[in-house]
Amino acid sequence: MKILRGTLFGGIAYFLLGWIVYGVLLYDFFSPMTNTCANRPDMEMIWWAIILSNLLLALFLTLFLKWSGARAIIDGLKTGALFGALFTATIDLSLYSMTTMYKSLLPIVLEIVASAVIMAVVGMIIVLTWGKPKEV
Repeated sequence: MKILRGTLFGGIAYFLLGWIVYGVLLYDFFSPMTNTCANRPDMEMIWWAIILSNLLLALFLTLFLKWSGARAIIDGLKTGALFGALFTATIDLSLYSMTTMYKSLLPIVLEIVASAVIMAVVGMIIVLTWGKPKEV
């Protein structure tokens, strides 16, 4: 049940935080530093793929938290931040090496920081959905 709750609530949190941070707060900041020619217009986005992507990332983080033995809020924050930074660094550096998406390393560094913060909050939310551990 922990895996299901973590995936569901983590996926919702990741979607909302990603929309607020990347879609609203940082959109105008990142746009000049990236090649956005391949982006779909808002009205043409494939919503089932966005939702599934968010749920799969939340499942991945939920499993990561469970396997690491995370129990407290601080565990969710630290593990989520590390997960977010490493995951984003992997994707962004791969894209930087093979595409023209990023114009410099600056947006990559900034996105790694933003992702670490977002995933820290998502990790905290996932751990909170598990409730208090049962005493043995």
